[in-house]
Amino acid sequence: MPTAHHAKPAVASSELLDELAARLPAGALLTDPDTTAGYRQDWAKQPDAGSPAAVVRATCTADVQAVMRWSDAHGVPVVPRGAGTGLSGGSSAVDGGVVLSLEKMRGITVDPATRTAVVQPGLLNAEVKKAVAEYGLWYPPDPSSFEICSIGGNIATNAGGLCCVKYGVTTDYVLGLHVVLADGTLVRLGGPRLKDVAGLSLTKLFVGSEGTLGVVTEITVRLIPRQDPAVTMVATFASLRAAADAVLAITRSMRPAMLEFMDKVSINACEDHLRMDLDRDAEAMLIAQSDAPGGHAAAELEQMVAACKDAGATEVFHTDDADEGEAFCAARRAAFPAVAALGELLFEDVGVPMTRLPELVTGIADIAARRDVTIAVVAHAGDGNTHPLIVSDADDPAVAARAEQAFGEVIELALSMGGTITGEHGIGRMKKAWLPQYLGPDEMELNRRIKTALDPKGLLNPGAVF
Repeated sequence: MPTAHHAKPAVASSELLDELAARLPAGALLTDPDTTAGYRQDWAKQPDAGSPAAVVRATCTADVQAVMRWSDAHGVPVVPRGAGTGLSGGSSAVDGGVVLSLEKMRGITVDPATRTAVVQPGLLNAEVKKAVAEYGLWYPPDPSSFEICSIGGNIATNAGGLCCVKYGVTTDYVLGLHVVLADGTLVRLGGPRLKDVAGLSLTKLFVGSEGTLGVVTEITVRLIPRQDPAVTMVATFASLRAAADAVLAITRSMRPAMLEFMDKVSINACEDHLRMDLDRDAEAMLIAQSDAPGGHAAAELEQMVAACKDAGATEVFHTDDADEGEAFCAARRAAFPAVAALGELLFEDVGVPMTRLPELVTGIADIAARRDVTIAVVAHAGDGNTHPLIVSDADDPAVAARAEQAFGEVIELALSMGGTITGEHGIGRMKKAWLPQYLGPDEMELNRRIKTALDPKGLLNPGAVF
């Protein structure tokens, strides 16, 4: 089946925007250029992001339906947007189109009897955690940016985070969705039932679709009981390979609640940022936690300490004090903004089979040396998902060109190891050139056919993913 060819999207003229404004609550449509400029890019800072003709800040599902019906009628593209913390250009604006912001949709209802919550997409991940904690419950998906990223954005990219090595990623906690399709139709998928296999798994289809198939306006999430306080281990190493070997030794025998990796560049950037007496001479650092119940956390901690020492750790520290442990987790969470102080960043998000992790981290170091660019590496080491942060400089064309080369070479390196080009940040616009190579022609065509079936005019987030 050939892929559909879409007509060129229309530009939202002032007359069309007047019509849209009439369908929305007063103040929902924004056209002031100084305001709309703030919605052009996400954290990826895609340089060729477009300039939207307008921004709509929806307050309810009916607002979203009104926007999509107007878009369908006039052929104007719509880019859904959450908190703007994405790292792949997934919410970059389109010239003359409309950015549909879900930031004002912030409701939540918790049902402790069924351990579920119904959440609107604008609520932040941290706010969901706080709301359900009042009932002794926990929402596990834990992106590094959990304090500022939205649940809607987490749904769009199928976000993971620091705890996903043990507790899984966003899709593992999504039971139901309300989705507005490209023509304004509202579909209700799934719900609070813990077991439901009726029909195709359409709920899973929309998680991770990056706003290209529909706009999510309500999410039913599964919750679990709050876990026991974690014990924390921090180990430093004189080589990248020694740290990666320790990771394999740990994951071979257990599934820790957290197992994070930082290289020398990221360690020093965080020390500059936080001043918490991190070891600036270490080539790598691991931060691991266990929350095993029934007193087993101490036993897991002993195993992790032994694995690090056997791998040649230069120093191992551990604590059962929750505040001390959280301080080290804060260093890992601060890595992105800390490294960003070094210059403009190209964000990577590659993953490899666990046994190839040592080759990946040393291979990235080789690319940095060969291209003469700074690459900081942080990773969710427990599942092989690695985030190389490539420092670029738009004011120095030579540096920018070398950074772009390194960006592609890191992706090619991961692919050569049987890895993926994204583990949790999505394809967006920054990585779509590599998607056909990763998927292969048959799966790529299947993706396009699904996109065409649900968005036949190509108006939802055009230019992202496909």
